[in-house]
Amino acid sequence: MNQPAAALQPKITRRKKAGPEDFIPKEDYVSRDFARLEQRRLWPRTWQMACREEEIPRVGDYVTYDVLDESIIVVRVAADRIAAYHNACQHRGRRLTEGCGHAARLYCRFHGWSWKLDGTIAHVVDRDNWDGSLKDEDIALPQVRVDRWGGFVFICMDGDAEPLLDFLSPIPDVFRNYPFEKMRYRWYKRTGIDCNWKTALEAFNEGYHVQTTHTQLLPVHDDEALSFAEGRHGSYQLAPGRISLGERSPRLASTQVDYRRNVRDFVLMLEEDLKASIPPHMAELADRLVDELPEDASLLDVLMKYGQIAFEAAQERGIPFPSLTPEEIGRAGADWHLFPNMVFLPAPDAMLAYRARPDRNDPERCIFEVYSLVLYPEGQEPPLERQEFKDWRDHDAWGLILTQDFENMTEVQRGMRSTGFTGSRTNPVQERSVSNFHRALREFIGA
Repeated sequence: MNQPAAALQPKITRRKKAGPEDFIPKEDYVSRDFARLEQRRLWPRTWQMACREEEIPRVGDYVTYDVLDESIIVVRVAADRIAAYHNACQHRGRRLTEGCGHAARLYCRFHGWSWKLDGTIAHVVDRDNWDGSLKDEDIALPQVRVDRWGGFVFICMDGDAEPLLDFLSPIPDVFRNYPFEKMRYRWYKRTGIDCNWKTALEAFNEGYHVQTTHTQLLPVHDDEALSFAEGRHGSYQLAPGRISLGERSPRLASTQVDYRRNVRDFVLMLEEDLKASIPPHMAELADRLVDELPEDASLLDVLMKYGQIAFEAAQERGIPFPSLTPEEIGRAGADWHLFPNMVFLPAPDAMLAYRARPDRNDPERCIFEVYSLVLYPEGQEPPLERQEFKDWRDHDAWGLILTQDFENMTEVQRGMRSTGFTGSRTNPVQERSVSNFHRALREFIGA
């Protein structure tokens, strides 16, 4: 688990006085003009996570990544090469793919033109009708930049944008020893939500809401958060300078804590409610904390025992458990917002992640994805099953934590329409990543 090492970090100076950057006009969330500005200046120019490499393992496997009016085909061209193309037939513009699948050639179902996986034209029906005027280079599929990091595949439609690793900085350096590329999907869910895409993301890139929204966590979780600007990205730590997991929130009345049971209960809650952030086998081993430690064990002793159990269980199952220093774990923190539209909660052997994209017809609705990644023994990864729902209320198995968040997101968006609301006043200590996101967004689009 990643929170314990926070106790080993030096005390961090906090920016406590709110400034103008901590006010976000409501128009950023409700205005069609602002949404059109994002459509012209953000999405065509920024790197975006399109899929995971494991979604396209074989040559010919593809994923269609849609954002507003743009559609990109991400396809494995060779064992070691992935390519991306604008998803438009160069004859009449029909989209060539939708969703995900496998193809030997990219085929247009309107007039039968087809392209090789490398984007070059393969066949034009009755090509002689053009009497030699149709040039191969003119009808090749327009390429889109593609690059990879941590098992994620990113695309960028701007040929002049900085390289991916520069764009992601400092994230690749912070997680250089985390085995994200070896993790595999445990589950994946996609749904529509009645809120702006930024409203959705911001429900997950700050920890300030835990004390009111997720009160069930407070008996086993020290919830205070310290948020950071990380260039155009953002992060936060829980209980900075202390230990979060298994500690009782100081917001509750003081009482004696059995840390063995607190850590066990927190692990079981994650498994039962989210089925994320820990490998599933660790829930089965959590009782060992109570069975093998004395009742007065300190929280640090319990967490060290948990780490020992996790390492031994990984070795026994052939799982590539990483070797990380306390400093690396502390720097990783609890949560990262990868600009513009991805949030992930890292752990040495698991990840919970989110992605939000705007609805092409309504700035107050978005496409939202949430998924769990886990380190599995090689060859024992479960098959990927994508669950998709038109609206989040169409699914009754989100778990309590996500349900609480979704309810907030829709009610926040409704509240923003009020003439009595002018904008968000973000907490300068615990929601700095939110303020920083809007600063970076406005700079990016020149607003």
